[in-house]
Amino acid sequence: MFKKNPTSLRLTLRALGYLLSYPDAQLRSVMPQLVDALRSEGALTSERMSEIEAVCQHLAALDPLEVEARYVDNFDRGRQTSLHLFEHVHGDSRDRGPALIDLMQTYEKAGLQFNADELPDHLPVVLEFASTQPPEVAKEFLGEMAHILNALFSALVARNSPYASVIAAVLEVSGQRVQSVALTPEPPMDEVWAEPEAFGGCSTQGQAKPDQPQPVHFVRTPRAERAAEGVSV
Repeated sequence: MFKKNPTSLRLTLRALGYLLSYPDAQLRSVMPQLVDALRSEGALTSERMSEIEAVCQHLAALDPLEVEARYVDNFDRGRQTSLHLFEHVHGDSRDRGPALIDLMQTYEKAGLQFNADELPDHLPVVLEFASTQPPEVAKEFLGEMAHILNALFSALVARNSPYASVIAAVLEVSGQRVQSVALTPEPPMDEVWAEPEAFGGCSTQGQAKPDQPQPVHFVRTPRAERAAEGVSV
C-alpha cells in the first residue's frame, strides 16, 4: 500500500507525541482530533493508521484510572520501555548529562528555547521538536534514534502494549524500518529499587573474589602508636 509523500510532518509528529503523553482527561478528550490530524497529512500507511485508530479507541473505552495505571506500568517501570531515550543508551551514567546538553543545544541552534517539565530526551518532547523542522530534517534527526526506537518498540511488543503501534508509526514516518531486536534482560524492579541491607558493606559481594575469605588489613595511625608508647595524646 502506497502512502502520500507529505510536504509537512508537523501535525503527524505532534499527534504521535501527544499520544505518548500521560493519558489525562485532556488527552482523552481530543483523541478524535488527533486521528483527524493524522489522516489529514497522510504520512502513515493505511494499515498503520488503522492501528493508531484502534489504539485511540482502546484507550477511550477503558476506565480513566485504568488507562493511567497502564501508562505508568508501560513507561515508568523499567528502563527497556522508558520514554527517556538516552536512558536506553546511557542509563544513569555520567555520559547522560553531556548527551542531554548536546540535545538542548540542538534545540537552541534551531532557534527554539526548551521549556518543559520533562527532560529534553523525553520522546514526546523530541517529537515536538522534530515537528518544527522540514520533513527531511525531521526524518534525519529521528533516524539517528532508530536503534533506540526499535528497542522500545520490541520491549512494548513483549509486554503486549498497544503503544507499540505508536512507536512503529514514529519509525515509519521517519522512513525507518520497523523491526524487533534482541533485548538485554533487566533485573526485576524490586531488585533495582531495593534498599541495601544494613551493614551490607561487610559482605564479600562486589569484591574481586566474592564468596571467598577476604584479607582484612588494620593500619595503626600515628595517634595510636603514640598511645601504645605511653605518650600523651
